[in-house]
Amino acid sequence: MKKMIGIMMTVVLMAAVLSGCGSSPQQAAGLSGSVSTNGSTSMDKVVGILSEQFMNDNPDVTVTYDATGSGTGIEAVANGTCDIGLASRPLKEEEKAKGLSQTTIALDGIAIIVNENCPVEDLSVEQIASVFTGKINDWEELGGNGEIVCIGREAGSGTRDGFESMTKTTDKCVLKQELTSTGAVITAVQNNQNAIGYASLAAAEGQAGIKILAVGGVPCSADNITNGSYAIQRPFNLITRDDGTWSEAAQAFFDYMVSAEAAQLITEAGAVPTAK
Repeated sequence: MKKMIGIMMTVVLMAAVLSGCGSSPQQAAGLSGSVSTNGSTSMDKVVGILSEQFMNDNPDVTVTYDATGSGTGIEAVANGTCDIGLASRPLKEEEKAKGLSQTTIALDGIAIIVNENCPVEDLSVEQIASVFTGKINDWEELGGNGEIVCIGREAGSGTRDGFESMTKTTDKCVLKQELTSTGAVITAVQNNQNAIGYASLAAAEGQAGIKILAVGGVPCSADNITNGSYAIQRPFNLITRDDGTWSEAAQAFFDYMVSAEAAQLITEAGAVPTAK
């Protein structure tokens, strides 16, 4: 009898151990293959941290990221050259007409950045618009000194689209430099004491050599993005085809990115997750 009880207890313990070794919410048993993502350079940290964790949990899956900008990423999904597009702006109506959908996984503040030596700490949305359209061209009008050097992103950039939409400066900006990545904008501002630019908060936060301005007295922070008090913010979107032509691995990675399990990692990457 004692022997039988011992055997039964062993079976129960083995069952408990096996259940504890089951797949995590982001892990699919036997999942393999590759997932290609393409698009927004501003989503670099978010995609990087999520893909790293997903590949750790699913070692037979490879996730790639091609940082080409939002517009190019959207087009890549439309023509079938990538699985998931990454866009730091909403889809336009003509893009939706191509059979594309968007899913927001996070919100991101567009930080207004200046060189660390700039004495200015805070600008209103109206002042920012006046600076980037050339109506204000000297820091002296804003409490500083010297000719203002405006740094921005290229046409098709989600960051540029978000910035111009929120500041009502679409097709009106006068830029001294038009650069093709978030990192390049940050570097340009670091290297010019008269520069002003815009960049994803997720990318700009903690960077040496720059200062993030408050906008209308409201600091650019995760809390102020969440409560809506920070004026210049935009979505981080996953772009997919409506016809569902993707692999099991791509579906699993998409499901992971929109899950509550991914929210903490998105926060660590400096963005505000929409899943709770």
